[in-house]
Amino acid sequence: MHILPASGNHLRAIDLLLVGVYLAGITLFGLRFRKGGERSLRSYFLADRNVPWWAIALSIVAAETSTLTIISVPGLAFTGDFGFLQLAMGYLLGRVVICILFLPRYFRGDLLTAYQLIGQRFGPRLQRLTALLFLVMRAAAEGVRVFAVAIVVGVVLGTGDIASIAILSVLTLLYTFEGGMAAVIWTDVVQMILYVLGSLIALWTVCSKIPGGWSALIAGASAAHKLTVLHFSWSIVQTYTFQAGIIGGCFLTMASHGTDQLMVQRLLAAKNLRQSQLALLSSGLVVFFQFTLFLLIGAGLFVYYQRLGAASALSPSLSADRLFPAFIVHDMPAGIAGLMIAAVLAAAMSNLSAALNSLSSTTVVDFYAPRHPEADDRRKTHLSRIMTVVWAVVLFVLAMLSRRGGHVVEIGLSIASVLWGAMLGVFLLGTLSRRAAETGTILGMAAGVAVNLLLWLQPAAIRVPVFGHALLLPKIAWTWFVMIGALTTVLIGYIGSVLLPQPPAIRNCEGDR
Repeated sequence: MHILPASGNHLRAIDLLLVGVYLAGITLFGLRFRKGGERSLRSYFLADRNVPWWAIALSIVAAETSTLTIISVPGLAFTGDFGFLQLAMGYLLGRVVICILFLPRYFRGDLLTAYQLIGQRFGPRLQRLTALLFLVMRAAAEGVRVFAVAIVVGVVLGTGDIASIAILSVLTLLYTFEGGMAAVIWTDVVQMILYVLGSLIALWTVCSKIPGGWSALIAGASAAHKLTVLHFSWSIVQTYTFQAGIIGGCFLTMASHGTDQLMVQRLLAAKNLRQSQLALLSSGLVVFFQFTLFLLIGAGLFVYYQRLGAASALSPSLSADRLFPAFIVHDMPAGIAGLMIAAVLAAAMSNLSAALNSLSSTTVVDFYAPRHPEADDRRKTHLSRIMTVVWAVVLFVLAMLSRRGGHVVEIGLSIASVLWGAMLGVFLLGTLSRRAAETGTILGMAAGVAVNLLLWLQPAAIRVPVFGHALLLPKIAWTWFVMIGALTTVLIGYIGSVLLPQPPAIRNCEGDR
């Protein structure tokens, strides 16, 4: 027996109506923040640095979790256990490091992008290189996110991947950039509250369908070892271990929240340094709660289908990533299913809008503006709108290329991990070492990218001949990629800076002498 087909529109009329009304409503809500007349780039990209810390915290959570978390993390619990929470522990530690190491430096200058800090420290060449690295990384990772949302669209509307991706991209372009960063943050707040409420209702629905309710869910999940969180192991081939979670998760967050313009732009919108730090730290606690919630849903779905005798009889075409969307469509009450789908889609569209915002802001601020100092804010804003369309097309193409097997949340994070390591290494050199210079740091960045790329492309464990012996190189888990890339960049960059004679770098960041 095969149940739950992977596609096909099974939503009731009331659900479809709610999807349409919610998408229209959230778009109009975002348009409320559109300001007439000319706006400065500071106003447009940073919302005049007048956003309260709690709104930024919720916006960070919405951007960090998005549709990848909503649809894929339950699948991780369904096929595995709660080991993913070990990463969340490392995420909290990484946030503390960012608050101490990076945020004070960001708030010392009037910055619009993270890579202007690198320009102040090393010069314009490395600023452009790090900005380029961000553009490549964010476009690749966001392409996977767009495809993740297409999974939900396909389940709801019964459309194929191509049509689903096109629908998402076109609808997002209708309101992207109209309200600037203020609209992005405040729509994130609304959407995050709604999709968390919807997810809580989803968990309640799962419990209500299991004889015995919550206690039966916990008992069944525990018996199947679904609630196991900690896996102590120094194995570098296992993805979710305590060591990989704490160390790898810490480095991953330092890169994603400390050097990625998508997150840094939100942190720079805070009124001051203290509020930015408070927003970042509190977001870590909310993220941990969200991961737990979605993993509980996945464990509940496992128990539910196990009680039906169908846990091993799901349709072969139904991947773990399509499991939760299919459950929403087939098993949630009328109205609630529509609200949940609408919240998932709207949150994803807002996240895509924020990605387009950060991609275009980096393109304009880090590439166009330095070469055209005569351009005024009006011209730069106009160019930003054009770049929004360009990047939307790029993401559409990349989403089409990302149609592959596996958990999409893991694919998205592993793609980003390939380049985040080198990026983090550059920022660490710039903030911790005064000896680091531009040429040596560029060499280190190239080495970090090369090492991570080789690790990512390595299909499996391979044997390498070394001095007449075959050395077995294991397939390293992606959770270690950022740390390896960052340390490689720091090591090679520091050695290169010491050995290669060159003019001293601009000293805007403290560090060792």
